[in-house]
Amino acid sequence: MTHESAATPVSGDETETPYAWRRLAVCVLLGMVGGVGMWSAIVTLPAIETDFGLTRAGASFPYTLTMIGVACGGVLMGWMVDRFGLMVPVLVSTVALALGYGIAGLSTQVWQFALAHGALIGMIGSATMFGPLMADISQWFTRNRGIAVAICAAGNYLAGTIWPPVVQHFIEAVGWRMTHFGIGAFCLVTMIPLALLLRRQAPRHAAVAGAAAADATQARASLGLSARSLQILLCISGIGCCVAMSMPQVHIVAYCGELGYGVARGAEMLSLMLGFGIISRIASGFVADRIGGVATLLIGALLQGLALFLYMLFDGLTSLYVISALFGLFQGGIVPSYAIIVREYFAPNEAGVRVGIAVMATLFGMALGGWMSGRIFDFTGSYAAAFANGLAFNLVTVSISAWLLLRTRRTGTLATA
Repeated sequence: MTHESAATPVSGDETETPYAWRRLAVCVLLGMVGGVGMWSAIVTLPAIETDFGLTRAGASFPYTLTMIGVACGGVLMGWMVDRFGLMVPVLVSTVALALGYGIAGLSTQVWQFALAHGALIGMIGSATMFGPLMADISQWFTRNRGIAVAICAAGNYLAGTIWPPVVQHFIEAVGWRMTHFGIGAFCLVTMIPLALLLRRQAPRHAAVAGAAAADATQARASLGLSARSLQILLCISGIGCCVAMSMPQVHIVAYCGELGYGVARGAEMLSLMLGFGIISRIASGFVADRIGGVATLLIGALLQGLALFLYMLFDGLTSLYVISALFGLFQGGIVPSYAIIVREYFAPNEAGVRVGIAVMATLFGMALGGWMSGRIFDFTGSYAAAFANGLAFNLVTVSISAWLLLRTRRTGTLATA
């Protein structure tokens, strides 16, 4: 029996093995714990607004910086995963999360709080816990790649399901500062042992990698697009869908407060939304394995638009619970679809960076949409126009994904003829 060091790539084909599934479970747990950085600022928003005397847009700024940080950091951490494996970036991110939450809890001015979220919690901390995890897991599966990537991505929504009510409870019990200290400590003691289970690097058997790269090149040729053109289209699509997605996810807590239902109800709706998003993400993986990433993206974008339209029609408490559940169920598979599309149309050795760039665009969309919705609220005094703005951006994703799907089918039909 040989011992595999962290610096030695695994030889042979180790995809679809029991170890691959165990590694997937570890990645889900890491996404669930380390993903807190993408959700805590949403729940803290009302407390920060009051404590620092901010406008709604100003209170949304820490979340915006966090998403920008995760977006930019995802590319850097994806490159690190491609070069050094997953363990080292996860360890670095763990330390950054602990430091970031500690500094945020000590902050006396909003710029300090926002900088801690953007630079440490976002760019270095939670950045590894989404796109880079999906990129790594995509290397360990072939037949079940779609479902594996979707399950991995569900870790982020598990974080969104579990953390908001927990954070809200502790904010009410001990205040937002002590809550931030506690989050940092919890990340440190739980994530380091998980990171040490990821010593193996992804399998990179030359023949397998070469065949996969050839398949990806042939698939991209069916679109008649260069690698750069396809990447740009995916980025534009990612911004559009996530500007739309951010409206309910970022502002549902504040929206419920404005309607008089209380922020606790909003935290429950966010948790419900993301809980149903887990179901959607896993289901989308099964769908993507059968119809492909582009078609899965189109279905998700169409259904997300429907849910946003329902938000514009109904604002009763029961209605909001139901629509929030539907929104989660409809849109959960959108972002993982980009990782699947990247693996379908780009070479495996580019997965970390390519997935990182695609996810970066989606997170820029979340950041832009979170700030934009707050700005629209400040200008109009209601969220009605913000929902309409999200619906308009969602049409961008629908248009791009429909065009790519039609182009693929048309090219395939001509080739058959």
